[in-house]
Amino acid sequence: MIKIVKKIKFSNDENRMSSVANTVKARSLYYSSKSKNVRFLLEKRFSWMNNFIDEKHVGIEVGSGAGFLRDFIKNKNLKLTDLGNDEHLDFKNIDAQNTGFSKDSFDYVIASNMIHHIPFPMKFFKEMNRILKRGGRLIIFESYCSVVFQIVTMIMRHEGFDFTVDVWDEEKAKSDENNAWHGNIAVPHLIFDDKKKFNIKLGDLFNIEHEELTECLIFLNSGGVTSKTKFIPMNRFFLNILNFIDKILVKILPSIFCMGRRLVLTKSN
Repeated sequence: MIKIVKKIKFSNDENRMSSVANTVKARSLYYSSKSKNVRFLLEKRFSWMNNFIDEKHVGIEVGSGAGFLRDFIKNKNLKLTDLGNDEHLDFKNIDAQNTGFSKDSFDYVIASNMIHHIPFPMKFFKEMNRILKRGGRLIIFESYCSVVFQIVTMIMRHEGFDFTVDVWDEEKAKSDENNAWHGNIAVPHLIFDDKKKFNIKLGDLFNIEHEELTECLIFLNSGGVTSKTKFIPMNRFFLNILNFIDKILVKILPSIFCMGRRLVLTKSN
């Protein structure tokens, strides 16, 4: 991983993106919009997850936000959870670090772009291991802090990153505990890229079943979901071309262009 700077943090007031910061409003804007860009992005982020979910499986999404995942997952037993209490959530006021669900409750848990918001990642992984059934899957989509992602973050002053934190420390928070929207996009790199450290810290809890790098231009030209940016509207034909270019860029120079990662972790015990 190429690091332009080791850490950079921004306040909400510095954010240059037009942030909705309200999941109800985000849902309204999404479903009323005629833009194909953001729907194409979400389709690519979520549809692959169906390959790891059986029809009879029971699962939840943690940190559901606006709840768009449900549009792309075929399984009918998916429930949405989050810290908030919005109407579209099936379970409200759920902290992913301490859910309150019974042990061995779910066949799968989905965490999309939320691990980098969690103050204490180790507590999160222990809790996911606890609520998953034997052989259950933790299905993850997360940021990949490439050079392009770092540059975009520095320009837009959105969320920020800190490569110096100890992600395995359960005492010091990795993001702002008092602001669920704050994130550290370096956290997934610190957790998943050092496989030896991952196995030492999490090997008793999870095995990595699947890992894939993805996404660049389709993200940059999406227009945003809960935070809005300018974009060039495209139909599906040109979006597919953009996605094809992404695959080449990510394969050749992931540390420069890659902006997303797909992961499936299987419960070890």
